[in-house]
Amino acid sequence: MPKVLISDKMSPRAEEIFKERGIDVDVITGMDPEELKACIGEYDGLAVRSSTKPNADILEAATNMKVIGRAGIGVDNIDINAASAKGIVVMNTPFGNSITTAEHAIAMMFALARDIPQASASTHDGKWEKSRFMGVELTAKTLGIIGCGNIGAIVAERALGLKMKVIAYDPYLSEERAGDLGVEKVELDELFPRADFISLHTPLTDATRNIVNADAFAKMKDGVRIINCARGGLIVEADLKTAIENGKVAGAAMDVFEEEPAKENVLFGMEQVIATPHLGAATDEAQVNVAIQVAEQLSDYLLDGTVVNAINMPSVSAEDAPKLAPYLKLAEQLGSFAGQATATAIKKVQIEYCGQASELNTKPLTAVVLQGLLSPLLESVNMVSAPTIAKERNIEISEVTCDTLDEFQTLITLTLTTESQTRTLSGTLFAGDKPRIVEIKGIAIDAELGPHMLFITNEDKPGLIGALGTLLGENKINIATFNLGRNEEGGDAISLIETDQPITDEIAEKVKALDHVVRALPLKF
Repeated sequence: MPKVLISDKMSPRAEEIFKERGIDVDVITGMDPEELKACIGEYDGLAVRSSTKPNADILEAATNMKVIGRAGIGVDNIDINAASAKGIVVMNTPFGNSITTAEHAIAMMFALARDIPQASASTHDGKWEKSRFMGVELTAKTLGIIGCGNIGAIVAERALGLKMKVIAYDPYLSEERAGDLGVEKVELDELFPRADFISLHTPLTDATRNIVNADAFAKMKDGVRIINCARGGLIVEADLKTAIENGKVAGAAMDVFEEEPAKENVLFGMEQVIATPHLGAATDEAQVNVAIQVAEQLSDYLLDGTVVNAINMPSVSAEDAPKLAPYLKLAEQLGSFAGQATATAIKKVQIEYCGQASELNTKPLTAVVLQGLLSPLLESVNMVSAPTIAKERNIEISEVTCDTLDEFQTLITLTLTTESQTRTLSGTLFAGDKPRIVEIKGIAIDAELGPHMLFITNEDKPGLIGALGTLLGENKINIATFNLGRNEEGGDAISLIETDQPITDEIAEKVKALDHVVRALPLKF
């Protein structure tokens, strides 16, 4: 019989579900690290919230541990690398608190519109400042949602019920999905000047960090109100303070901050700012939901190997793992390349497996392609969650196989259809296990991907290579490899350049300004 430890306070339903499923369970909360280390070797599974911190030292003693489940979304308290190294699956419960978080955003919007916290404090002080707190109606106002995934969609639904107009920016939101939700899909530069209220519901990634900054505030209408119940770091807090002081922003409601716990912050003390201590998931219902989910997920894995919402586990059997390993790397590179190069909503994804690749278990390969494709703009995407996320966003996924090839023994081709274009990307394995990109948008190339890459599309004209080398040299960027391809002399050309240093957006803009360059895109692998 598997044995599970619940080491943080959570709903009693978790303990009940483990017992109902025939799993031996202990509930021991409040242990210090040494106490946890002393007993963790007894258990096959560990259910935690945020207080328990299974680090490498503790996990070294977890000799029987097979799975750790986090009752909630964030897994910052778990050493994922150490868990992976020991073969421990780490799961979270990303959907149990969606409604609660969405409702908190709506509550913050109401409070912001009517100055409710400030008016309450004033009245408690014995004042009767009725004329001081002149609010605004939500009816007929435009709500701009940044990030229209699971939580953002619930906020949109609630706002439409309040007779608001809802516009949404989300690179992965298709027109069909927007129509189903009843929202208008817009680009970010259109959302800023149109919205009366802006609510953020996007994960914190390299693409979204500081997405609301001084430039963004300059584009907004005067008197806009901002709500952030998503992640600290999406808004540049100093820029928000300035925007409030100069009257551009009428008020802000913040549940999350760049540094938490937020004991000090540049926004604290401002009358126009409503602040709560990361309460998005803090309801009885949400805590029950995540407790139920973590217990069910751990039970399913321990009893029959079912994997749901795993952070670090590929859906690959021990039998398939050795032969799939290089293909998994190639699949992730193809997906990541396409994801980083995509700026509009994805409609269709076709993955073609030819030659030796067609004989493999392609399901995990497709999942890894989708993981790489969705990761640039979404956090916590893994092989298990990626297909589900793609389905939720109405992305059509198809697999095609072919037995024979003329030039290669094995080939994977990704065809991506977005709202603006269709592009293809092909890769193969050289020397049995070395992934190589061999075709981009119909142009042959031969490139191995490194950590720092620069992808350029350009007109096939003389002088570009020299100008590019000079520019990178002046910016102290050393070229490691340089790969070229073109469709015909004087036609369209591409370059894939590996560099020893990262290519910043500033340098990419300088490259794009060179004669004959159409696009310059930094890539990370």
